[in-house]
Amino acid sequence: MKITILAFCYVLFLGLTVFAQPGTLDTSFDPGTGPNAFVYSTAIQTDGKILIGGIFASYNGTARSCIARVNSDGSLDTSFDPGTGADISTEVFAIQNDGKIIIGGNFTSYNGSARNYIARLNADGTLDTTFDPGTGADVFVHTTTIQSDGKLIIGGEFTDYNGNAINRVARLLRRAAGERLDAREQL
Repeated sequence: MKITILAFCYVLFLGLTVFAQPGTLDTSFDPGTGPNAFVYSTAIQTDGKILIGGIFASYNGTARSCIARVNSDGSLDTSFDPGTGADISTEVFAIQNDGKIIIGGNFTSYNGSARNYIARLNADGTLDTTFDPGTGADVFVHTTTIQSDGKLIIGGEFTDYNGNAINRVARLLRRAAGERLDAREQL
């Protein structure tokens, strides 16, 4: 009798977890205390790790300024170390085929280096200095995507990109590794 009741409870529990309603909370994703303020964007990398961006100073008690990467279970991925990160907020991500990460938002520096509203990171969270947007955008970048040819589309509130008048949307030309990114095209 006790075995039958235990078996029934096990089957009931298994049925509840396996056949949970779509839209219900997945309790296997546990961020702990998570970020200490707002998250504006997320992106999933090909390895299943999750980028989060926003206006926060820590994730689960570990310093992470406006950007962090978490494992598929919600724990902080400490192999992604942005240093001091973005100085104000990170709002968008685009992940290149080579694993490098384009970030946009409301920031003027990343890990102490001047980067006006757009930057590219290496897969480990460090700033990719081969991507040099010059003075960058004059105001926030709110969206970004990568075309199939590798060119980057950005959009936002900006009306100037690296000293060129441009109205809120721009395409950045792709350059070979190590070459300065300084050309722009208006769409």
